[in-house]
Amino acid sequence: MTSNNKVPEKACDLGRAFFHEVVRPAMEDICPHLLSQAACGRFGVGSECLGLDDAFSRDHHWGPRVDILLPEKVFTEQGQDIYSKISERFPEEFRGFKLEAGLVGGSGLAPQSIESFLMSTVGLTKAPQSSREWLDIPEEDIIHVINGEVWHDGSGDFTRLRRTYQAYYPEPVWKRRIAHWCRYCSGMGLYPMRRALLRNNLCYAYTALARTLKLTLELTFLLNRTYFPYDKWLYPTFQKLPRLAGELDPLIYEVTRPETPWSGRVELFEAMHDLLDADMVAQGIIRPHPKFQKSETSGYRLLEHAYAELCRELPPNLLQSIPQWNQIYFEMFHANSVAGLPEEDWHRALDLKPLG
Repeated sequence: MTSNNKVPEKACDLGRAFFHEVVRPAMEDICPHLLSQAACGRFGVGSECLGLDDAFSRDHHWGPRVDILLPEKVFTEQGQDIYSKISERFPEEFRGFKLEAGLVGGSGLAPQSIESFLMSTVGLTKAPQSSREWLDIPEEDIIHVINGEVWHDGSGDFTRLRRTYQAYYPEPVWKRRIAHWCRYCSGMGLYPMRRALLRNNLCYAYTALARTLKLTLELTFLLNRTYFPYDKWLYPTFQKLPRLAGELDPLIYEVTRPETPWSGRVELFEAMHDLLDADMVAQGIIRPHPKFQKSETSGYRLLEHAYAELCRELPPNLLQSIPQWNQIYFEMFHANSVAGLPEEDWHRALDLKPLG
């Protein structure tokens, strides 16, 4: 891949210019009727869709590309033919960068049906209608629907759907998710970390430390009413949150320093959870309560106080729904996509090259 000093450093900037200068003019000449139905931009999976791409991001799926969503029927009947015709107008490079293929489609353009895109991310082809549907959507995959940029949306359907998700969770769903994260962050995180240290099980202590850290960051997103991303990008986006990040970040720095002793790490997490608890009280999520003592064997299971209070106040049907956060729909899509790739294409995407 080549570059020069005049090109944009971010893939979204590069893609936007590529759309307006190359893709849109080609579509206006070849298939103007599709512009009234297509959503075009750069969104979905990838650091570039969060504006977090850097020099390390450029080894796969990075270069000039436009994601285009079409109705299922239109895509099935015309998608491949239109891609072939439009791509004939493409240069081999744009502003010094080689055209790159995405997870779908070919170099420079990634056409997909909007239904397929939504099913591979949030598992629904329309806006969620019930609390259960909201809770069944992996939170980090909502990011893939609302991130990036949309440069053209002929029907406006994708933009309207993005706005529904951008409006955030309904209040009961939000509180159900907070309750779940309080339970896991404490009962599956800080508590077992304390027990592992008492038993000198450092392997499990490290496992619990990582889990506690991840869930603490994610709970902070919830208290900011902001979706959290895939965990690779959790910390840099956490640092931009308006609530709590400023107070928590110095504690996180200390927790992750190799020199910090285990006893210090436990105390730092306890201090973080005090801050989260105080914020829930300040927001009126839970009621004010007395200070609690710490247990020598169980540690400081403070957040599970909030978990119980929220569970007592939630509608019974919500208690039967477990909030989802694993990328289940994307993994279904990804496994099928990889299974259909020639081995050399998959190795190229992984930047795996034979020795010798």
